[in-house]
Amino acid sequence: MQLIGHIKQVQVQPSPLKIGHGPAKYYDPSPLRRVNSLHITKSGVLGLAEDGSQILDIHHADHPNTRQNDGLNGISIGFTSHYQAMRDKFGAHLTDGIAGENILIESATSYTLNDLGQRLAIQSSQSGDYYYLTQLLVAAPCVPFSTFAADQYGLMPLSNQQLKETLQFLLNGTRGFYATLDDAQAACTMQAGDAVYCIV
Repeated sequence: MQLIGHIKQVQVQPSPLKIGHGPAKYYDPSPLRRVNSLHITKSGVLGLAEDGSQILDIHHADHPNTRQNDGLNGISIGFTSHYQAMRDKFGAHLTDGIAGENILIESATSYTLNDLGQRLAIQSSQSGDYYYLTQLLVAAPCVPFSTFAADQYGLMPLSNQQLKETLQFLLNGTRGFYATLDDAQAACTMQAGDAVYCIV
């Protein structure tokens, strides 16, 4: 195993971040909620807030308006190094976590899917136990987020070439990754401070 960083923050999406329909659809990060910890099962992510409340992520299978895709996008992961690259390219509005991932990992290194290997291991800072995430996939950038990244306020409509270049920049994991809890585990809890390892 190779240490790739520690969890900086965890958050959930209680409702969609892509608003509207068709060409008028736009990206709005305001529903994002940072939480104290995540309760993770094969069904997806449940946020545990400071006041004790529980918040279902919209990619959880039990969410009434679930956006889960056959269990493949139940957990999302991002890296602070990728955010720095996005800020360098597009601007300071791309603050850490604004792309909506559940788990943000503090790291000075950027990663592709090949770099991460087959599984990630998360070591709890509380118990020392290891939990495993599998079925890693690239979170392909959508048009609304790409438009938001290139022009936060949408004041200047992107040309087809600008949109193409933005989508290409956000590919290969820059936008983030999806994962699933390993079949051998029923549930786990993750929070800021937990160590993250790749298994290659």
